[in-house]
Amino acid sequence: MAGETVVRPVRPGDRDAWEPLWQGYLTFYQATLAPDVTNATWRRFFDPLEGLGALVAARDGRLIGLAHYLLHRSTWAPVCYCYLEDLFVEPSVRGSGAGRALIAAVEAAARDAGASRLYWMTHETNQTAQKLYNQVAERPGFVQYRKKF
Repeated sequence: MAGETVVRPVRPGDRDAWEPLWQGYLTFYQATLAPDVTNATWRRFFDPLEGLGALVAARDGRLIGLAHYLLHRSTWAPVCYCYLEDLFVEPSVRGSGAGRALIAAVEAAARDAGASRLYWMTHETNQTAQKLYNQVAERPGFVQYRKKF
């Protein structure tokens, strides 16, 4: 693989390169979102009143991955937590360290914000991602329950 992976905050001019990665992430999880949801998400990345952050991984000037995270309060700590909500790396470059670099960059952003915890979820069938996750974090054993409205 040519070039070094550079992780940086997403910029307003990245929309055209970010969106195929976002759609790839949604496709991976067999999800679809209305365009207004994607538009709202994009706007939130640049709203200083939102706790939503977005990073991208680039190689040779081309975006190859994304990470979206949310800083939020917790009833269990006097400081915030950081939830890594979305993580996606282009399939053609998986295993190249881009996912690990994105997680490390989210961790750095969380620490800079004073968070005491970084956490995320993945689907139980996503064995490829779990190989990486098991190397960089602990698996606490919680099971998620969900009700849609």
